[in-house]
Amino acid sequence: MKYTPKKEPSPKNVVSPSVIKRLPRYFRYLRILIREGKSRISSGELAEMMGVTASQIRQDLNCFGGFGQQGYGYNVTYLYAKICDLLGVGAGLTAIIVGAGNLGRAIVRSSMFEKRGVDVVGMFDVNPLFLGQDVGGVLVHPMQELDDFCRKHKIDIAVLTLPKEAAAETAAALLGLGITGFWNFTGQELELGEAAVVENVHLGDSLMTLCYRICSEEEKNGK
Repeated sequence: MKYTPKKEPSPKNVVSPSVIKRLPRYFRYLRILIREGKSRISSGELAEMMGVTASQIRQDLNCFGGFGQQGYGYNVTYLYAKICDLLGVGAGLTAIIVGAGNLGRAIVRSSMFEKRGVDVVGMFDVNPLFLGQDVGGVLVHPMQELDDFCRKHKIDIAVLTLPKEAAAETAAALLGLGITGFWNFTGQELELGEAAVVENVHLGDSLMTLCYRICSEEEKNGK
């Protein structure tokens, strides 16, 4: 049976944040299916893999046009390509990391940027011991060069791993330099208005959620 995908409406319609947060999971699971050589999959099979319901998958994907065909399911390669488009994979986005300490170094050395099509082009720090170092193929520059660097390069994303006390001032300066995407690991909640997109990451919150779930399970089991 020849696969003919549904024509999708524009994805610029209002989509709930909960649906958007699930898109990266589709990205990850579809990568697995492609590596396994799977050419098509039903919503039920994908739901079983992801631990959700088939109805949830259909509802999520219908927000962007569906991408499937009744009686056929989903073409894995096609669906993966559409999810990549929605998530900006391959859009040529560039990033800098502000803060070359342990967290910044761990982040830049990971493969997540490359896998998601984001090019990290520079790191910045005030510590003279870090300056000029190559960290995972990325050079650490002094903060004094930040303005000129951002004006010479089109930077889409600033990854903030600096002390929380400097987060708001630094983010405001970066916004003034034309950067509109912020991945914030400082622990300081940032609100930069409608001109910017901010993802505030609180690692401690995730740890505490894990601790809560462990304690809840132990209490339920009478431990």
